[in-house]
Amino acid sequence: MPDLGPYLAFALVSLGMALTPGPNMVYLISRSIAQGRTAGLISLGGILAGHIVYMVCAALGLTALLIAIPYAYDALRLAGAIYLLTLAWQAVRPNGQSPFQVRDLPLASPRKLFAMGLLTNLLNPKIAVLYLSLLPQFVDPEKGSVLAQALIFCSTQLVVSVAMNAVFIISAATVAGVFTRRPLWGVIQRWLMGTVLAGLAIRLASEAHR
Repeated sequence: MPDLGPYLAFALVSLGMALTPGPNMVYLISRSIAQGRTAGLISLGGILAGHIVYMVCAALGLTALLIAIPYAYDALRLAGAIYLLTLAWQAVRPNGQSPFQVRDLPLASPRKLFAMGLLTNLLNPKIAVLYLSLLPQFVDPEKGSVLAQALIFCSTQLVVSVAMNAVFIISAATVAGVFTRRPLWGVIQRWLMGTVLAGLAIRLASEAHR
């Protein structure tokens, strides 16, 4: 079982990642503004289902990889550091995307909303790569079952992500309006997340060479 310190650190990182611009957040906010909160929450259900698929696959894949290849642990750490640096650059680059740039969407039935949420998540490979980038930093094979630890961490990320997205859905119009009227807040948000991601990447890379 993971120690409390690494667990809380992972929860904090998950919170930061939940606030990072991405297709899921853009879709949910756009859907909520176009069709209402209920439609947004149904879409979130589809995204949750997609998260569960990626979560189980990542946990099983990480477990098998660490057992099969002795140096896979450090290799995943280094690859994860590179990926997080890429996300950091995407957040702070000139004309970077804000998650609150909404788009018009046609009305859809509840079944279609769920399916679209699921596909939006499953067709976003960033989720799978994200799990494999973060997990090696917090999973410690000496603390017991790698699979159990991975599932605990992934479940935590899942709860944090769903909770934050639900908040954005409920307050979608208000949040989008604030960021539209005050673009400086969007810039601050992007630089804050870029800094967090870059710091995490540096830590990940430095631990990979120990």
